[in-house]
Amino acid sequence: MTTEEGVIREAQRQRADARHDPRLDWWRDAKFGMFIHWGLYAIPAGEWQGQAIPGIGEWIMLRARIPVAEYERLAAQFNPVQFDAAQWVSLAKRAGQKYLVITAKHHDGFCMFHSKVGRYNIVDATPFGRDPMKELAAECARQGIKLGFYYSQTQDWHHPDGDGNDWDFSPETKDFAGYIENYVKPQVRELLTNYGPVCLIWFDTPKVITPEQSRSLVDLVHQLQPDCLVNGRIGNALGDYAEARDNAIPDTLVDADWETPATINDTWGYKRDDQRWKSPQELIRKLVDIASKGGNYLLNVGPTAEGVIPQPSVERLLAVGEWLGRNGESVYGTRPGPLQGLAWGRSTVRPASGEPASGEPASGGPERVYLHVFDWPAGGALHVPLPHHRVHRALLLGSPPSASDGGATLPVTAGPEGLTVQGPPVAPDAVDTVVVLELAGNGATGPGRRDPSR
Repeated sequence: MTTEEGVIREAQRQRADARHDPRLDWWRDAKFGMFIHWGLYAIPAGEWQGQAIPGIGEWIMLRARIPVAEYERLAAQFNPVQFDAAQWVSLAKRAGQKYLVITAKHHDGFCMFHSKVGRYNIVDATPFGRDPMKELAAECARQGIKLGFYYSQTQDWHHPDGDGNDWDFSPETKDFAGYIENYVKPQVRELLTNYGPVCLIWFDTPKVITPEQSRSLVDLVHQLQPDCLVNGRIGNALGDYAEARDNAIPDTLVDADWETPATINDTWGYKRDDQRWKSPQELIRKLVDIASKGGNYLLNVGPTAEGVIPQPSVERLLAVGEWLGRNGESVYGTRPGPLQGLAWGRSTVRPASGEPASGEPASGGPERVYLHVFDWPAGGALHVPLPHHRVHRALLLGSPPSASDGGATLPVTAGPEGLTVQGPPVAPDAVDTVVVLELAGNGATGPGRRDPSR
């Protein structure tokens, strides 16, 4: 077992029934979400007093040990007049992302929503004076994207009783229990009361939080919105699903509900000098890799202080969305494929008559295995370690249908170690060519009959 697999399994240890919880069905089908890290840290954008600060952008207050009184002054400069909730949600939709999670409060303690638990928030402390969470909630509802909130429940470098700030506040004098009861819980209540349906609360870095405190927060979330999910970073092996480490993907299939939070470049919050952008090919293959092992991919953007999502992020997300537009059937609503550890790619499966994610066409009919071929074989002969008798037919996903059978079928022959699917000599898709295997039985259509699901 790898370290990553161990982390996920330990996080699910106390929820033996988690795999049967229907509240997660939408999330299991969604596969792909947008993470947004946005806050005051977008103003310095990785620099403080003329010095580049190492590390990820949203941690600049800790990395540079900026006093609270100095960091607070950033609020007076924060005026993201180019913020457009409709554009952000539309980008998520065009990228093929089914849910959106945004930082309502990160470790710097600044609230990106209108909180009545203090005035250190975007409405009361900035010239912007608007609540972007309200605007995003309305747009998500209008465009059919689920909305979730990130909330830092343990680390708060601004609050004297929050964890993490030992340069302004003495750890010995902190009342962390009081911070949870009198600050965190009232704000979580605000988030789950004032913004309509919330699909999940994404907690982070549990650190010193106790099992009792973690449990009380989980219970509060479920009390206020029973269908709202809680991620595994609430701590103490609690939560409705597990989180992998940042940008980490298990080597093998893990029998648990899990998610990988990931960046498009290196940082989460906007950092001016971070131009190490992952390619669309890398992002697509990571999404497929994660889906093939039963996980979700929560891919981050870090908007600027003006409220603009950087163009390299936009371009890459749209490229992923274009690929999903052709191949989404092989990702949304699928489960881990029967073939793991493939040298040439990955596999996912849609059970017979399976119901896909909301908004995706139902496949109906026979069980379908999707072969995601990253490395197309020379000559197009794809060797698949499955018994020949199990396969009714093979076809390229998204290929134009033929008059006879409803799809451009590929020849399948038996071999000593499985079957061979003969595809075209050159990869139809250089990033990921998807070959569909319709398995025999389970209502498979016969030769020459059109599959009514298409």
